[in-house]
Amino acid sequence: MGPVVVLAPDKFKGTLTAVQAAVRIGAGIRRARPDADVRMLPIADGGEGTVDAAVAAGFARIPVRVTGPTGRPVGAALAVRGRTAVVELAESSGLALLPDGPAPLTADTTGVGELIGRALELGCTRIVLGLGGSASTDGGSGLARALGVRLLDAAGEELPRGGAALLRLDRIERGDLATRLAGVEVVIASDVDNPLLGPKGAAAVYGPQKGASPDEVRLLDSALARWAEVVAPELAEVPGAGAAGGAGFGALALLGASIRPGIGLLLELLGFDELLDGADLVVTGEGSLDRQTLHGKAPAGVAVAARERGVPVAVVCGRVELSGVQLDAAGIVAAYALADLGADSMSRAGELAEDAGERLARDLLTGPADGVDPAGRSASHHPTSSHHPSDPPDPTHSTDRPGSTDRIGSAHPVDSEDAS
Repeated sequence: MGPVVVLAPDKFKGTLTAVQAAVRIGAGIRRARPDADVRMLPIADGGEGTVDAAVAAGFARIPVRVTGPTGRPVGAALAVRGRTAVVELAESSGLALLPDGPAPLTADTTGVGELIGRALELGCTRIVLGLGGSASTDGGSGLARALGVRLLDAAGEELPRGGAALLRLDRIERGDLATRLAGVEVVIASDVDNPLLGPKGAAAVYGPQKGASPDEVRLLDSALARWAEVVAPELAEVPGAGAAGGAGFGALALLGASIRPGIGLLLELLGFDELLDGADLVVTGEGSLDRQTLHGKAPAGVAVAARERGVPVAVVCGRVELSGVQLDAAGIVAAYALADLGADSMSRAGELAEDAGERLARDLLTGPADGVDPAGRSASHHPTSSHHPSDPPDPTHSTDRPGSTDRIGSAHPVDSEDAS
């Protein structure tokens, strides 16, 4: 019986989806170890790719035609299993859905509200809402409008779409929203801890990424302040209220949502812990392994979860910008950067990911007699992902280091990465 490898990469933004990354890394591992039991679980942290990850884990994809961030119809989907739905904001209200460029004052989240509405129609009683990659700074007002909430000015007229219009908000009418949400749990998957307002708020931090000028940032922050004053001023400072242009606030205030760290929630939802049973190695990855990785991004979350089960973790990524010390602290034993494996790593990402899979299998999935350390160095140097796959093995390697991936060889002696 060969080694058991769990593949749990996130997307390589601009080159590979999480599913594509898993397939290519897995193919490389099998080139070196045809006997390997490769278990694939593409992952996401609540941002772009969350629905795809849920579908890959066995959820059903439910296509829905919804209103895009500028009011045009767009194709989107949610993922459903049993009475749990996964809704991804980027599917309906993301930056990629702005065909004519940014619309910082008028883009909104109507589409994500329509996806939530579809989940309610299907009888779902738990909705996981992934926030990330939003095109708008509307405080979740579009989301609320799509679920029947009326946003009125002083004359009783409906406000137009977008965040800027909230400056004229006088009151809201919630309609039957409470009835529709009775018995429904909404959980936000997000690692953003920004409040709604102020210098660290949704408009100030993320508005410029969505095309807002300094004057527009100030206008949007004032509009969000009015939105909070009318709806739930006590929630404006909650960490995460500023996620996705303030959609976090809208979900907290109007859907009664709670917030959980995105990657932890998604790993639980997708069944990562069950896949670790009997695993010898976990391989995760993303486009750039950098300082942001250490603050709740997918590879760090995978490493934490795997370390709790005593399973070593390697990373395949586009590039590595962390030191060996940082990666050792994160519980990562080796990293393989596509940029180090060949030229044109963006255009050849799939091919190079396969090469990385083969190299890590040859380096890590070996028996103790081979003397191969995860980093190809002496154990006394605490080898980590500072390793470059071309480094030669050190003949002085010792196999008695606690936590070493030598446990793989002992068990199997056969040779073998948003604007928010």
